[in-house]
Amino acid sequence: MQDITQHRTDEGWVYRAVVIDAWSRRVVGWTIADHLRADLVVDALAMARLRRPPTGTVIHFDHGTRYCSREFGQRLRRAGPLGSMGTVGDALDNAVDESFFALMPCERLDRHRRSSHTELARAMFHYVEAFYNPHRSHSTLGHLSPID
Repeated sequence: MQDITQHRTDEGWVYRAVVIDAWSRRVVGWTIADHLRADLVVDALAMARLRRPPTGTVIHFDHGTRYCSREFGQRLRRAGPLGSMGTVGDALDNAVDESFFALMPCERLDRHRRSSHTELARAMFHYVEAFYNPHRSHSTLGHLSPID
């Protein structure tokens, strides 16, 4: 599953894209940028491809312009996973991503105001790689972390 959200810093808005393995809830790809161009989601997809072999996988995403772009479509075909686009106006098909983006500010990012994009990138790295993937328990996983 892949989705985007935004966060405000003193330098302006920063947009975050993630690719989450729906089975394990593990964030396998993520990126941040100061723009909403297609390469924001393409970069998250590229990281996911390196971390998780694409054979037999499905990437689910919404109808956002970045996912409908030629660049994303071409990259997706080259990467190997099958693309799956949800129905228009259906918020439930991205529930795992929406839940992740709702938890991240509550659990880590909103504890301190981030003054720069670099500071936010560090905070996101720490949240995803040092807390969420290795330690955050999920009731859907029998209270195991995504890596476990």
